[in-house]
Amino acid sequence: MTRLRDFGLFWWDFVVGDDWRAALGIALALGIAAALVATGIDAWWLVPIGVVAILFASLRREAEKARRV
Repeated sequence: MTRLRDFGLFWWDFVVGDDWRAALGIALALGIAAALVATGIDAWWLVPIGVVAILFASLRREAEKARRV
């Protein structure tokens, strides 16, 4: 059981890392794009736009933290 737990913790740390908001945002972008594709809408463009927006928000949060210190 320890190996299974360690394996799960590895993947959690790898995917989520330090910013759970970024991981959630990417998951939402992928889910929304998948839902749109399932309805027949060509939504390949949604994920790159989502990644850029999430990266911008993450960098902005960290810059605000650095300014406060």
